[in-house]
Amino acid sequence: MSKDVLENLELEMDAALDAAKRRLSKLRTGKASPALLDGLMVDYYGAPTPLKQLATVAAPEARQLAVKPFDRGAIGAIERAIQASNLGLNPANDGMMIRIQIPELTQERRREFTKLAREIGEDGKVAVRRARQDANDQLKKEQKDGLITEDQHHDERDRVQKLTDRFCADIDEVVRAKEAEIMEI
Repeated sequence: MSKDVLENLELEMDAALDAAKRRLSKLRTGKASPALLDGLMVDYYGAPTPLKQLATVAAPEARQLAVKPFDRGAIGAIERAIQASNLGLNPANDGMMIRIQIPELTQERRREFTKLAREIGEDGKVAVRRARQDANDQLKKEQKDGLITEDQHHDERDRVQKLTDRFCADIDEVVRAKEAEIMEI
């Protein structure tokens, strides 16, 4: 297999793993995590603006987030955006910053979040398998064009499968860790 195909395959699989990690980091676990507010858009003077560009988000305590805006004029818009999000958070504005208490998760919500974590993991594995299929199609094309022999084709398919298995196992491990974090009381 040409080195480019193998490198592209690994990059695609790595991107799928990173995407799964990013999506999992946004799941609520009952602990404060600044990643919980990643991707939150704030209507700032009529333009949707990412919260990251308007404020710093920190977790000063295990169950509290602190949002400190760069511009105090944006504090109301940030508070409204947090309330409007479907995160189930209730911000408290003290004029200088917004404090958000992270509520305890019920057992039922924990189970829902673990189910969602598994779905995110499965989406990641689907992306990895899609990359595998693309690489295998490229291998078939190279063999058909006479660039590689049948033996090389077989060996390279084995390499592709080993990469796929490794990335699927990595995704499973990340999901297991997130499930344990969610179920932790």
